[in-house]
Amino acid sequence: MNTTRRLFLCALTGFILFPLADFARAEERETDPEFRDEPELIAGFRLLYEQKFEEGRKVFTKWSEQHPREPLGPVAIAASYLFDELTEKGVLTSEFFMDDNKFLKGIEGKPDPVRMRGFLDSLARGRELAKARLKEKPKDPAALFCITLAAGMESDANSMLLKKPFDALKRMKEANENAKTLLAQRPDAQDAWVALGSANYIIGSLSAGFRMLLWFGNVHGDKELGMQQTEKTAVNGRYLRPFAKILLALAARREKQVPLARKMLKELTQEFPASKSFALEYKKALEAPVTPGKS
Repeated sequence: MNTTRRLFLCALTGFILFPLADFARAEERETDPEFRDEPELIAGFRLLYEQKFEEGRKVFTKWSEQHPREPLGPVAIAASYLFDELTEKGVLTSEFFMDDNKFLKGIEGKPDPVRMRGFLDSLARGRELAKARLKEKPKDPAALFCITLAAGMESDANSMLLKKPFDALKRMKEANENAKTLLAQRPDAQDAWVALGSANYIIGSLSAGFRMLLWFGNVHGDKELGMQQTEKTAVNGRYLRPFAKILLALAARREKQVPLARKMLKELTQEFPASKSFALEYKKALEAPVTPGKS
């Protein structure tokens, strides 16, 4: 075989195989439910946003039983318990977010012990499965995704429900670090931005003195940046897009950015007409005065 023909065959082989390799890599990326639309999980999260928590939990439980090695199943079940309790305690309302005493110190009384046990048990199972994947494949994107969500949810629970601010900050920092690692590998993991955004917003809302103490521990916060990061999930998220819209709308009410709150809540009421809580918050936003200079 002469040299010219060999070069031609090598070039032709490369022309055929390189696109196939790219296709294989794309297929590999899409096998994880964290990074593609999984119909059952989409349906389960929709039920949560309609405040049908038990029904959503049943969907997640069935999916988890069918995919026993996937950490996203238990993490989704944990989300159903947490979202249920946050709704029951009125956390996801403008009254809660606009009251510094509640927003920064948590609910009055104690959370429901049965829900919290279900939440913590499911969270532990999700972490266990995610860590097993990381042991097999360090920096596995799907595992990092689930650990990020788990840490973010536990931070919310510690902050708003259990009133353990230092534990909340510890988990918040964990979620922040894992989200950054994940997004460096998978910029398409848009749901992860809400973990970064909520952390930045909550820390940025603390008093200047407390923020200074956290600064020495290399923990920083920025409310404006937090809202921008949360908006990324609100626009392009998969499972958590509506949740990010809720948080962004309530943060906008807190910051007197009424037009933004109205926009998010209008979209939520259109997407989830069965949700009474979204309709009520939208009504309150429409009745709220618009502050000049606040978009």
